[in-house]
Amino acid sequence: MEHEISKHLVRQTAPVVTSSQEALASKLRMRFRPGETLIMGFLFVCGAISIATTLGIVFELTKESLLFFGKPEVKLIDFLTKTTWQPSIGNFGVLPLVTATAMTTFFAMLISLPLGLSAAIYLSEYASQKARGILKPVLEILAGIPTVVYGYFALTFMTPLLRLILGKENVQIYNTLSAGLVMGIMILPLVCSMSEDALSAVPRSLREAAYGLGATRLETAVRVVVPAAFSGIIAAFIIGISRAVGETMIVAVAAGSGPNFTFNPLKAAETMTGYIARISGGDLAYDTPDYNSIFAIGLMLFVITLSLNILSRRLVSRFREVYE
Repeated sequence: MEHEISKHLVRQTAPVVTSSQEALASKLRMRFRPGETLIMGFLFVCGAISIATTLGIVFELTKESLLFFGKPEVKLIDFLTKTTWQPSIGNFGVLPLVTATAMTTFFAMLISLPLGLSAAIYLSEYASQKARGILKPVLEILAGIPTVVYGYFALTFMTPLLRLILGKENVQIYNTLSAGLVMGIMILPLVCSMSEDALSAVPRSLREAAYGLGATRLETAVRVVVPAAFSGIIAAFIIGISRAVGETMIVAVAAGSGPNFTFNPLKAAETMTGYIARISGGDLAYDTPDYNSIFAIGLMLFVITLSLNILSRRLVSRFREVYE
């Protein structure tokens, strides 16, 4: 009997509470807040400018690229499959630039991904507040160094070190290995920071549950925390790859300034971004193969980074864990 009375009272009082809440929400919505309206308008304008800028970049890249591929001597199949890139004399195979970009990206990820994740695990699971207060600013300093400085560091320090270890006759002065290794050092703070944020977002209750079952701190970090933050770690990795693909100054200074179809990282080879930096600095006439090729390479870079971002979103949505 008491249970039925309580249910009846709940049915009577629930609509009253809901109505009062709706009235309060409606009253708050009708209240004019000029500061909040101004902020909302400012954020909308910023978003609109960002979208318009992206659309403008895509439009210009597409327009100039169509002029490049519209020339009778340029064929898309040759552009994607040939191994010689010299637009001034009619050789339009982009593979030398793509392979050099892939090699530098590979070596950059070989450095930044394991070291960045390891540093993130240490900062999230092991470091004391004092250690975090020292290491985090150091990583921020690495992230703030200009990329051209990294380029000359690769040329004047990493390359001589590689020549000392592997032999001067084996390592050229300009090579993709030194550029890729230093690029990995540059990207390391980005991967570490994003991975550490993902690890820190894992609820403390999961760690305490693992400790309660007898797991060590290392087992908890590797088998509980890292899998729980897997989606965020994947996003950090893919953003790091996109950053490596689009890096310009390091490869322009240290990797080489001539297209070379090779898979030997100890030799000089020019990347896509390095080619754009070199050619755009010259005196080029409009609507020439050299000039239009810059935009074709730029469009290719845009497609690669866009594909990586789409892949990142799909992987994040697939492996994302939601905790309450």
